[in-house]
This record gives sequence, C-alpha cells and structure tokens, in this order.
Amino acid sequence: MTKTPKVQLRGLYKIFGSRDKDMMAHVKAGMGKPELLEVHKHVLGLQDINVDMQAGEITVVMGLSGSGKSTLIRHLNRLIEPTVGEILVDGIDVTELKPADLRKLRQEKMSMVFQKFALLPHRTVLQNAAMALEVQGIDKDTREAEGMKWLNRVGLEGYENRYPAQLSGGMQQRVGIARALTSNSDIMLMDEAFSALDPLIRTDMQNLLLELQTELQKTIIFITHDLDEALKIADHLVILKDGAVIQQGEPQSILLNPADPYIEDFVSDINRARVLRVKSVMQPLQDPTMMDKLKGQKFAGDVDIRDNLESLIARSEGDTSLQYRVMDGDVPVGELNMRDLVKALVPRISSTA
Repeated sequence: MTKTPKVQLRGLYKIFGSRDKDMMAHVKAGMGKPELLEVHKHVLGLQDINVDMQAGEITVVMGLSGSGKSTLIRHLNRLIEPTVGEILVDGIDVTELKPADLRKLRQEKMSMVFQKFALLPHRTVLQNAAMALEVQGIDKDTREAEGMKWLNRVGLEGYENRYPAQLSGGMQQRVGIARALTSNSDIMLMDEAFSALDPLIRTDMQNLLLELQTELQKTIIFITHDLDEALKIADHLVILKDGAVIQQGEPQSILLNPADPYIEDFVSDINRARVLRVKSVMQPLQDPTMMDKLKGQKFAGDVDIRDNLESLIARSEGDTSLQYRVMDGDVPVGELNMRDLVKALVPRISSTA
C-alpha cells in the first residue's frame, strides 16, 4: 500500500513583484531568474516545486543563499502566498483555507523553530515554552505543566524561571524546540534553526533533534545551507538552485549518484566516510534463503547497517581484504567487502572540471 504524504507541494511557483501572475507566462516559456529580474524587474522565488514530505520523517531543504529554501518553508503555513500551485497538508489545500482555518492550522497543526530563536525577552523560559498553548486558550496550570515536561526533556530543568538573556544561544534554541514540542503539533518547521550556533553546540542540537525524532516521529521540515548537517539528519533531501529542485531523494543515494554537475560540485568536498552508511555500500541479501550462506561464511566480524564507513575503516585498520557480515539488529541482511567501501569513498569527477 502506498503511503499518502503528510505534506505535498504540487506545481508551486512564487514570483515576487506587483505583476506576479502576468510573469508566469514568461517563466513557463523558459525565462530564468536572472533574465526575469533584468527584463521585468520581478524575482523568481520558486519554480515548479513538486515535493512529497512523509509523516514521521525529516525532510531537509537545502541550497545556497538565494536558492529559495526559506521562501519554500514559509509557504507551508502561508506566511508567504504562492503565485500558483497547491500546498496539501493531510490532503487539504492550505492555499484555499479561510482566515479562521488558517489560524487553526498555525496554532494546532504546525509549529516553527526560528534561526534567531524568536523568544519574548520579557517572559520567563517557562512562559516562552508554554506560549503556544496560551494562544490556544489552554489554562495556565495545564500549559505550564506541559511546558515543564518539554523543558526537562531538552535539558533545561531548573532554568524555567530565568529569562532568555540569561541563557546561552544553544540554551535559547532549546527553549525554541521545547516551545514547538509543547504545542503538540504534527508538523515542525525549522528554518536554519541551528545555523546561528557555534559548531560544537550545533552538533549537540543536531543530536538532540535526532534523539527526539526517534521517540516522537514528528513530520519535520528542516531548512539549512549546510550539506554536512543535511546529510546527517535528513530522511529525504531536497536540493534547490535558483528556486528550482535540482535533485531530491534519500541522502546517501544523492551523495553516491549526483544527478548533474551542480550536485557533483556540491557534494565533492564532503567527508564521505563520515556521512555514508554501511547500508549504502553493502551487498544486500536478495533471497532470504541466502541467510544460511551468511551464517556459514567466514567474516572479519559483524557490523550494524547504520554504522558510518569511518568507524568501519578504523575497525578494519584499512585492510581492504576483509569482509563483514551486515546486521540489522539480530538479523543478517547482507555483506560488505572493504574494496567496495573504498570505491564508494571516491567521488565522481564533475563533468564541469
């Protein structure tokens, strides 16, 4: 049975300018972003976006500055109105919602974590965390109990009576995440949520997000310009350039099979050993009856399907003659030859080189 995506974007365009709908004919005729700006003084923000975002997964939208990623995420809750296209949430077109229904969507269905934290400076940490429920009209005791639960969960127990200015940047962003979780929304929108943080704090926040996601299975749309971050947290990766989707799919697949020279250049400097997982380079079991073969074969050891290649290189001490049995929990699922691992570490040479 095919899953219905939680969020679907269909034929989404955004043109900034007073005659945006008139400009659609030029864009559909092939006029690109630079020419549209030069000739017609309009900016092409998004161009024919078609993306499915699955429930319980992290969809990461990334690209360089000006690629349209922040424009895209602001369409989901209609902070920005599209020029044309559909934005479906649970099958309902957000573009057709009346003001009262749109407010309900923003209050109950979607929460947002911002790059600049967006905390109210005159309110305590607890009051900030509970604010989404206050907007929903929930009584004080209930909303503060829920706020405390999530503050404790993100590691801020004991800080509930402090004010944002008394916290570090990383701690302030933890408040932002607690606020989003307190709202109990199905969908979390995270716009460059960690980019203002120092590298070590940023890594901690990424790990916290993955830990929470394992437990909560939210539908998360995460915007970033950092490819390492995208590859670390994404279940589904969407790469934009000049407002258009250049490639999308499972992150490991994109890294191993870039669709065009732009993507090849984009991924060329990535530490592939740190990012790639055993699952991406192993030889999977094609037939369950082969499991007996794996059990009887001599291997250097067992590795987990989710391990990164860097850990396996260290374990093997660089010996390319070794072969490992790949496990998913207690179940053998394939084998990995170290020679295949080494081949995967060599990036494809860009055709633009």
